[in-house]
Amino acid sequence: MDITNGLPISIKLATKVRQHGETQDFIFDLQGQIVKMGDTLYIRYKEVQEDGEVPVTIKLLPDGTVHLTRAGDMRMRLKFVYQEKMETSYKTPYGMMFFSTFTKNLHVSLKERPTAGSLYIDYDLYMMDERIGEYQISLDFTA
Repeated sequence: MDITNGLPISIKLATKVRQHGETQDFIFDLQGQIVKMGDTLYIRYKEVQEDGEVPVTIKLLPDGTVHLTRAGDMRMRLKFVYQEKMETSYKTPYGMMFFSTFTKNLHVSLKERPTAGSLYIDYDLYMMDERIGEYQISLDFTA
């Protein structure tokens, strides 16, 4: 199936956040789009928040690297490389904040017919050298 012009997809997104001894789970059923540009796949959707929608783009690179970008007032760009610590930034109305991610587990599975796939990321988020949380993202999509 040709997805160079984009293809509508259904997304099931589950995130788990552990911070300060507390765990929160978030589950979303969303509509999105998958687009292939060169050898790179882009999954786009809008995350529903209390104060509106936030555009999210997940970029799946051929080398296995995954980038997650959340747009809006506070722009966040996270990079995930298996078993590596990656520096990243978070643009807030108060200025730029710097973080790093350490990806403990990363798995991407894609199917062509029908167009479907899954993404699982288990990572720690650091500010300076202090771990501020543990996160898990599980995303399944189908056309």
